Amino acid sequence: MDTVIDKSKIMEDDNIGRLIWKFAIPGIIASLISAIYNIVDTAFIGMLNDTLAMAAVSVIFPLFILINAVGQLIGVGASSYIARLLGAKNKDGADDVASTAIISSVIVGIIFTILILIFLEPILRLLGATDSVMPYAIDYAKPIAIGASLPIMMPTLANIIRSEGNTKLSAVAVALGAIINIVLDPILMFTFNMGVVGASLATVIGQLASVVLLLSYYITNKSYLKLSIKNFKFSKSIYGEIISVGTATFLIQALISISMGLLNIASKPYGNELIASFGIALKLSSLVMFVVIGYNQGFQPIASYNYGAGNYEKLRKAINISIKRTTIFSTLATIVLMIFAPTAINLFSNDPAVIEVGAKTLRYTLLLYPLLGFTQLYAVLYQSLGMPKEALIVGTARQGIFFLPAIIILPKLIGVDGVLLTQAVADLFTVILTAFYAHKTNKDLKNMVAGKISENTCLSN
Repeated sequence: MDTVIDKSKIMEDDNIGRLIWKFAIPGIIASLISAIYNIVDTAFIGMLNDTLAMAAVSVIFPLFILINAVGQLIGVGASSYIARLLGAKNKDGADDVASTAIISSVIVGIIFTILILIFLEPILRLLGATDSVMPYAIDYAKPIAIGASLPIMMPTLANIIRSEGNTKLSAVAVALGAIINIVLDPILMFTFNMGVVGASLATVIGQLASVVLLLSYYITNKSYLKLSIKNFKFSKSIYGEIISVGTATFLIQALISISMGLLNIASKPYGNELIASFGIALKLSSLVMFVVIGYNQGFQPIASYNYGAGNYEKLRKAINISIKRTTIFSTLATIVLMIFAPTAINLFSNDPAVIEVGAKTLRYTLLLYPLLGFTQLYAVLYQSLGMPKEALIVGTARQGIFFLPAIIILPKLIGVDGVLLTQAVADLFTVILTAFYAHKTNKDLKNMVAGKISENTCLSN
């Protein structure tokens, strides 16, 4: 088993470009598998040849994102703190944070399950379910609600395991869950004639498999970090660190959920076809987003470690290399999806109206995606450096600060095109805002490398 000491040697001595790939590739693979699984899952639902079923999935997706956001809050916050503690050679502190975060994720998951089951129908109505879609949405939502603790535990465990340098296990766990889901989809949906309920059950079973595998890493004592009830600390300082850093990720994910719900509501006047089209377009565009997220999962521990160790020049190189790589990928992927938009939409629906509207929706959504790597990397960077204010502002700009007013104003001004253009307009202003923060951060890091100013003088302010 690789020890964290081995990982420290790699962090300190290896070429930074190659080092990022070592950490990022497992995350990219896992994220791609997740994106493909979402697409395949939606494609199987499309085989039901029922636009209402497809619309129901679009309605439920924001709820799933919101549940996952809680796990990301705990996992990202804890992993950033753990990576900084390991960089500072504080192993005991890292053990306490890991145990506290994982046990807390179980407790929060149980609470979520109870609340969602009690308020399920009002929640679905709030997320944009029409009367005709509601029965399908309830059928699809119930298994997910019962298993709500799983998508909270999974990102918590995956992020913490990744923080100690084991990126492969997290990727394998995601892959295992996705493969099981894909295999079970046609069996439950068609062989057992369970329809959307079968698709939902397949998702929950796949998540359960991922969680069991991740937990086994600690139960069998293969981890460097020690998971124990004795290490659980109801500590203000630990929760403060987790929440301060993880809140940005939570709000980003929560705002994605809210924005998708608002898109569903804004699409209501234009029919269930538009609701279904947005669901398909978002799944396809996630191919780009998930790869960027996967890459940043590899970038994050490297940024945290080198910042904690005072290796500011290495941190600068990691930032510059990562922006170039993610921008090149995002640009190429956007071009391909735009060219083949109608064909891609047709994989999910044979409805001519859905194909026409869906292709237009996908192209509008992707307009600013070539710059996605730039904005997402800085959001992750600020989380990695323990800078909650900057992480919060940059991270919530895309789906919150700019998206929310855009979805309210644009449809009133230009109708359905306003709904379709909302994301692109929000992306444009997010790029401008991120560039402002990036300029100051890069200037400060350059001065820190030169020894002109200290860490506490700039980045912490």
